[in-house]
Amino acid sequence: MFKYVLRRLMYIVVVFLIGSVLIFSLYKSVPGDPARLMIEGNKANMKPAEYEALYRDAVKKLGLDKPLVIQYFTWLFNTLRGDFGYSLTYKMPVRQMIGVPMKNTIMLNVWSLIPVFAITIPLGIATAVRRNTRFDSTVQVVTIIGYSLPFFVIALLFIFLFAVKLPIFPISGVQTPGLRGTPGRMFLDKLYHMALPLAVMVFTSLGGLTRYVRATMIEALGMDYIRTARAKGLTEKVVIYSHAFRNALIPFITIMTGWFISIFSGSVVIERTFLWNGMGKVIIDALNQQDFAVSLAMVMFYLVLSLVGNLLMDLSYGLADPRVKLN
Repeated sequence: MFKYVLRRLMYIVVVFLIGSVLIFSLYKSVPGDPARLMIEGNKANMKPAEYEALYRDAVKKLGLDKPLVIQYFTWLFNTLRGDFGYSLTYKMPVRQMIGVPMKNTIMLNVWSLIPVFAITIPLGIATAVRRNTRFDSTVQVVTIIGYSLPFFVIALLFIFLFAVKLPIFPISGVQTPGLRGTPGRMFLDKLYHMALPLAVMVFTSLGGLTRYVRATMIEALGMDYIRTARAKGLTEKVVIYSHAFRNALIPFITIMTGWFISIFSGSVVIERTFLWNGMGKVIIDALNQQDFAVSLAMVMFYLVLSLVGNLLMDLSYGLADPRVKLN
């Protein structure tokens, strides 16, 4: 196990370096001049000579006067030590700027994971055990609706029902503007604003995950070892949860890895629809406004997150099924 983890860590380093070269080269090939964007607001109030002098200072400050190889290694060294550059849009260091959106995204996704897995796993197992019954058919009809409708359509329906027709929840925002109070009151207010986007995320996730758990459980329940376990006189609960579900975990772990990564990446549709200040909104705004420092930092963060997530996924395979050998 130790040798395997060591080899995978070396693999992560190699892939990280290759990915960093490709991503840096890609962003350098995008049209646009970061130095011009940095000083564009001062052009109208300055003489041409002063503007050009300011532009040369900006080029030097951003390191754009150095060869491309030097720029890459400077950027990589700064990134590895936690200096992600300066955001031209927000006029502050990237590390400081992404703090609040990252917290909001993690909070929204973690709170959505709890009800999603608490509902989909038992419901998927129940429909697999009661396959082709009226209960199974009813769940399949309901889940296919949530699975088929686009994300933004469900969001608009929830807004119409629970914010317009029944004004229970606020339509948008993270907190009530101008609200002041104790930390507990501020936290409850954020939960209140989070309720509607959270409900949309849970509803849209139920269909796909429930059907996925059902499919893996049906496949596991049809195996020979399940018939052998039942022939030995084991109770149905032991057969389902100790034998079938453990083997059905292998494909489900792959889905959980994707969810782990999405905890930090955010949902662009949800955050745009409900004006939730999260990482999905930050990335889209950075790309639209050519804020390359923010874009580069977030892409590299998700690259590392994906590599670590895949390592955890492979290790989880071995824990879930001893037959899986990490060679």
